[in-house]
Amino acid sequence: MSEEFTVEIPVQYRDLDPQGHVNNAVYVSYLETARVDYLEAMADMAAEDISFVVASLEIDYERPITKADDPTVALWITYLGESSCTMEYEIRVDGTVTATAETTMVHVDPETGRATPLPDELRARMEPSETVDQSS
Repeated sequence: MSEEFTVEIPVQYRDLDPQGHVNNAVYVSYLETARVDYLEAMADMAAEDISFVVASLEIDYERPITKADDPTVALWITYLGESSCTMEYEIRVDGTVTATAETTMVHVDPETGRATPLPDELRARMEPSETVDQSS
């Protein structure tokens, strides 16, 4: 498991549904923001050079997020394969988990769209460095 990477995401008025909660689909955008920031920071990639596609996504909603909340998205890599990785996420408000999610990301050749092995340099940057206790 890799070290936890966190990103603060401001709630925008446009994120809200008629009940004043962040719309369920917007949670996925929050995950995407964290994932892109992670790849830019940890893998030293520009957003336009990211050659990953989402192969699967699972999300569990624990409680609503409102305009007054200041969510943080935490992510970490739990599996690093030949051409794919698994990322786990927690969206938190004031330390309370509001949603958990998991994506399987596949590295692809941008010209063919086919899965391709992770480049060694990228793998080294994404390689889990130590186990992180996620229970705190």
